[in-house]
Amino acid sequence: MEFSTPRGMKRPVRLSEETRRFAADSLDRKYGLDTLKTKAVVLDGIEEFSDLSDIEQYDLAIRMIAETAPVRICEGEKISGAATLGFAIEHVVPATLNGDWIFPSISHLTVDFETVLKRGINGIEQDAKEAFEKYRGTEKEPFAKSCLSCLESFRLWHKRYLGALDAADGYKSNAENLRQVPFKPAGSFYEAVQSIWFTFAFLRLCGNWPGIGRIDVLLGDYLKRDLASGALTLDEAREILAHFFIKGCEWVNGQYIGSGDAQHYQNILISGVDEEGRDVTNEVSYLVLDIFEELGISDFPTTVRLNENTDEKLLRRVAEVMRYGGGILAVYNEDTVVSAFVKAGYELCEARRFANDGCWEVQIPGKTYFTYIPFDSLQILQKKTLGEYEAAPDFDSFDELYEAYLSDLGERIEEIYLTEAKRFEEQDPFKWKRAHPCTVVSLFENDCVKRGLSYIEGGPVYNVTSPHIGGLADTVNSLFAIKKLVYDEKKVPLSDLMKILKNNWEGEEALRQYALNRYDYYGNDCDEVDSVAARLLSDFADICTSFNGKCGYSFPAGVSTFGRQLEWSHGRLASPHGRRVGEVLAANCSPTPDTEYEGATAVIRSYCKADLTKLATGAALDIRLLPSSVDGDNGLEALISLLRGFVALGGFFMQPDIADASVLREAQLHPENYRTLSVRVSGWNARFVTLDREWQDMVIKQNEH
Repeated sequence: MEFSTPRGMKRPVRLSEETRRFAADSLDRKYGLDTLKTKAVVLDGIEEFSDLSDIEQYDLAIRMIAETAPVRICEGEKISGAATLGFAIEHVVPATLNGDWIFPSISHLTVDFETVLKRGINGIEQDAKEAFEKYRGTEKEPFAKSCLSCLESFRLWHKRYLGALDAADGYKSNAENLRQVPFKPAGSFYEAVQSIWFTFAFLRLCGNWPGIGRIDVLLGDYLKRDLASGALTLDEAREILAHFFIKGCEWVNGQYIGSGDAQHYQNILISGVDEEGRDVTNEVSYLVLDIFEELGISDFPTTVRLNENTDEKLLRRVAEVMRYGGGILAVYNEDTVVSAFVKAGYELCEARRFANDGCWEVQIPGKTYFTYIPFDSLQILQKKTLGEYEAAPDFDSFDELYEAYLSDLGERIEEIYLTEAKRFEEQDPFKWKRAHPCTVVSLFENDCVKRGLSYIEGGPVYNVTSPHIGGLADTVNSLFAIKKLVYDEKKVPLSDLMKILKNNWEGEEALRQYALNRYDYYGNDCDEVDSVAARLLSDFADICTSFNGKCGYSFPAGVSTFGRQLEWSHGRLASPHGRRVGEVLAANCSPTPDTEYEGATAVIRSYCKADLTKLATGAALDIRLLPSSVDGDNGLEALISLLRGFVALGGFFMQPDIADASVLREAQLHPENYRTLSVRVSGWNARFVTLDREWQDMVIKQNEH
């Protein structure tokens, strides 16, 4: 039973035939298609439902989900629990009234699985009971009551699974392993894996898409104890953990064609340091890599925390797995990330706990409300600063143009701030307004229960809204092209260039080719243009943080597009660096397509010239590598050196992908032969055949060299 790879490399075999068969069934859509059979629980016909408050309606919906959602036991599974309602795949609470869903759900967060493992749900329930008594008779009582109601629903769902497992032949060990967890603390590696999965599955069943976080930190000590006592072998542990990841493919169905089917924000991290700065890499770290190498599961995009002291053994193993392609592994330079958090005001020990938000932006897991607001920086330059090329001021110098652009950028950030500030009471800019219920998630975010406030009403310890600048390379290259063409070389007056751009370069092909090919743009390790990028990012970050303290959230800067360059392309005008109307341009912190000529190392050098510690929620760099560049021993050493260089130069986050554009084109023509072919899109991986034609073309273009 072979698992396909984007590069045709043969995968090793370590897992049992039964586990590999289970993986094949899951990846072949067996359980995802089964999930689509029951879309949601139906709330029609409930007497006086409309008279209930929104949080009472939510509690009733969660209760019905727990009581009636299908219980699924997969053949041969070692871990039990499943999110079996199809609307949960659509990012809503899977409960309908008159055919429509009524409550949205939550993503872009990593919840507190550590408390689940160490105290159990019973510990959370004790906190909820104390909070209910504390807030009885106050405006916080409905939320406190909702916490107890949702915990009771969780207990009912757990009871249903235990009953089903007890009644099924061959699942005695599953039932015994689930009997105590997640309500009591986990006592073994097997119980710990089951505890995390069952809690995660309940969150997903209720429509939420949480990240997992630092799985080797969560599970490492349990495995060490079991291995030392002889209760478990490493091979047995690998089998158990493999079932965790296989179960996570339960929504693979091939039915949602668009931006890809595997973006449920269930990302994980491995390796790095703990609160005291000690390396946490352990047996679980390597088991995760083993499983991905063998099964090629792409539904848990995984980021490895690297630093200047990362062990050579781990780095080599990461590179070995990364070479298979599919974009499953990305890397953080935790030295830069931790510095960014400290600069943003976090204590060092807290900063070292960072994880991702279920995508790639960083946060403190189990304590952070997070949202990001993306915008296209190129359209601000084209439409505001340059007046849609019709009413552009006659700037006397490049610095005057840049300062005008910076002012327009500041106005956009202020607009974002004013919009987000509407979440707070006018008389108290630090008191959140009431919002839609989200109690299930709130149970697993500190300190929602104790504060009597939900996840989106100020309950978490940290509340973060982050403007994300998009189109960075396109804006930098446009500014740089104007600087060179108009001010340095005086090749064309600004007013004439505006007319040329307004006409989409028509009749000016010679000048367009000059702008396209004469200059070294961002991504080629050219100090002159890279200094523009570094300056812009620094100024952008300063504008964002100037809004800190004005209302109940912090306002750090970040950089991303998440594929929005597709939709943005329809609103962009022709660009000064030689691009025509409608071209799909740069992603995240990556260069504009077809402008980087000096290789991946030069791209990293350009990116790292900015002070990335000022971008506290992250700045993603996409790197595309040819399969031939990482083949053999020399290729492996080159990839290891690339990762080391990324850390040494001060990078933040890098997501490499190794893919052959010719294979992608073949998959586009014959999707039936490439159903599991995975590619990195942005903060998520996607099976290539579940991307629509426009997305596929963009990914192919990104992988052409």
